[in-house]
Amino acid sequence: MRILSVHNRYQIRGGEDESREAEERLLRDMGHQVEVYEENNDRVATLGTIQLASRTVWSAQTYRTIKTVLTEQTYDVVHVQNFFPLISPSVYYAAKAQGVPVVQTLRNYRLLCPNAQFFRDGRVCEDCLGKFVPLPGVVHACYRGNRAATGVVATMLTAHRAMGTWTNLVDIYIALTDFARDKFIQGGLPAQKIVVKPNFVHPEPEIGYGRGGDALFVGRLSPEKGIDTLLQAWERLDNQIPLKLVGDGPLVPQVTEAVGRGFGVEWLGRRPVAEVYELMKDAAFLVFPSQWYEGQPRTIIESFAVGTPVIASNLGAMSSLVKPYHNGLHFYPGNWEDLVEQVEWALAHQEEVTRMRHAARAEFEINYTAQENYRQLMGIYEKAIENSR
Repeated sequence: MRILSVHNRYQIRGGEDESREAEERLLRDMGHQVEVYEENNDRVATLGTIQLASRTVWSAQTYRTIKTVLTEQTYDVVHVQNFFPLISPSVYYAAKAQGVPVVQTLRNYRLLCPNAQFFRDGRVCEDCLGKFVPLPGVVHACYRGNRAATGVVATMLTAHRAMGTWTNLVDIYIALTDFARDKFIQGGLPAQKIVVKPNFVHPEPEIGYGRGGDALFVGRLSPEKGIDTLLQAWERLDNQIPLKLVGDGPLVPQVTEAVGRGFGVEWLGRRPVAEVYELMKDAAFLVFPSQWYEGQPRTIIESFAVGTPVIASNLGAMSSLVKPYHNGLHFYPGNWEDLVEQVEWALAHQEEVTRMRHAARAEFEINYTAQENYRQLMGIYEKAIENSR
């Protein structure tokens, strides 16, 4: 099978980039031909305001280029990973003009929410869910804190709702969790076109044993990731267990200040994947304090892969991924006192945590291996081809 993978790369590399590259590697390893059409958000700075706004709603360049690519070579499927902002939904129209089925992976909530996260002012916000025109997002300047920029995103969403793009131009949507699928159905996407396929880890890392005895956070250092909650909890824990943070982002100054206060926090910055796996294997548990729904956190799947349990906020995707007292623990989102209680429980129940390690790895082997993911992906491509016909 020949697949064209389409992706708008982020300026700061994250789980979405990792997941789509893993998918492309898997397909190639299984003998399929995968070509990539990619834009990079580093180019945004070179575009004028009007040019960027126009491209966000409809990129004529993308339309022409994709049509040419699909004319010069026969493809079985166009798999769109992320089109925002430089590629635009015009990619769907180019594929349909050439009769090629379209699959879209829903790695965030961009089609329903201008900032893609259902998160505003430190809390979950669904004010735009189900609205034909997402005006609340514009009023609150939800995209980059800029009302004009949010207006452009809202225009893109509204225009393509009116054109029937989301309903008619995509053959299959891939949601990462049942929770996300339900949200997209609430938002108006056709239920019969949305299937659930989780992320996976390939190649599989070796199992760890938690010998480092510390807690670990891996992710973007930004407000929606619950960094405030995490640091408040560790200040109260006061060196009961060291905390290592891996990642970068706007809250680096806050993290470095916490490091200087000396209550057991260490910031390691960004680290290669192989090194992150070693840190995960040595960790007693991973802490995932996110305060937004998430798509499907790759970090949690990676933690399960090495057999490390997860203490996560009981919200969105994390509510179903992490099963309390089985492969991890839950705490109330944004509640640092509850997080302290869960950490102290884990420290006082080492035998139970050891059992959680085995359960976490078993969870990975059942649901998140490359083999299982490949089986599901092939079924999705076949269904997209059938729907397109």
